[in-house]
Amino acid sequence: MTDVTKPDILSMTLPELKEFVVTLGAPGYRAEQIFAWLAKGAAPAEMQNLPKAFRETLADSIEWRLPQIAEKYVSREDGTVKYLLSLCDGECVECVFMEYHHGNTLCVSSQAGCRMGCKFCASTLNGRVRNLTPSEILGQVIVAARDTGKRVDGVVMMGIGEPLDNYDNVIRFLHLVSDTKGMGIGLRHISLSTCGIVPKIYDLADEGLPVTLSVSLHAADDDTRSSLMPVNRTYPIAKLLSACRHYFQKTGRRVSFEYTLIAGQNDSVPQAKKLAALLRSGMRCPTHVNLILLNVVEETGLVRPAREQAERFRKTLEDAGINATIRRKLGGDIDASCGQLRIRKLADNPDTENTPE
Repeated sequence: MTDVTKPDILSMTLPELKEFVVTLGAPGYRAEQIFAWLAKGAAPAEMQNLPKAFRETLADSIEWRLPQIAEKYVSREDGTVKYLLSLCDGECVECVFMEYHHGNTLCVSSQAGCRMGCKFCASTLNGRVRNLTPSEILGQVIVAARDTGKRVDGVVMMGIGEPLDNYDNVIRFLHLVSDTKGMGIGLRHISLSTCGIVPKIYDLADEGLPVTLSVSLHAADDDTRSSLMPVNRTYPIAKLLSACRHYFQKTGRRVSFEYTLIAGQNDSVPQAKKLAALLRSGMRCPTHVNLILLNVVEETGLVRPAREQAERFRKTLEDAGINATIRRKLGGDIDASCGQLRIRKLADNPDTENTPE
């Protein structure tokens, strides 16, 4: 949201909104009414319990923009909904609405593009253009809830971008989305995925926000991980696991590890044994490994292993005492893994004014 000149009301916390409302000549209690309306995606003109004159004053005094649905795909297999959302400057991001037996979860993006350079990821192919504002992240939740007509019960920050590379805006989003006067999504129902920006993991531990930390590991040794994930050259595995231990000790929240299985790269039984030994010695606290069969992205040239190989990998971990599951793939018929729609959109519109950082 690069052209905003007025206050971005959807990025305001409730205390900030109360102060702002008073500057407009209204009593502070109006802020709670506005905050509740904003969580439903209402524009000022739709806030019917506010005086008409104040609604007009409010509309003239703020920036209020929700992402717009550019493309929408609904899986015929399981009802998963994938959105390509257009932002105010023409940038686009993706979010995915998934239904589980325990509730509905939305995967959101935190950046337009990504600069982390992970070799298997579609989101990073064209680099990072910019960070999303708190309102642009929150707007994804609001738009998905309004469009589906269903409550979003949980959020996973595993879409386009590295959340800890947009730290301040992500922290503000977490406060906004969990406020009981607004969307009221419990922090324990929010997972934040990171490729391993170690200093920010320590910062997150100190925030007092009981979100689940999900770490993209994808290898059990530094050579392999560095070849797949450039961030490992700055923050190698030993430093990363030390930060993860600190996170557990500070928050009491179990750390989850994401491990994308790539044929011929990191999917062998010996590598599974190495991973189990690494986590037993390096964590010394409850952990869980989410095994993910590679989502094939043509541009990377990487190959997905057979399901049988993934089962062997999982069983090797389990036999070594490491809790592991193979993630159930939702929306397989609509390319529900984030980044693919955006890449296609950029390919269709190569003359965009926005350039990666």
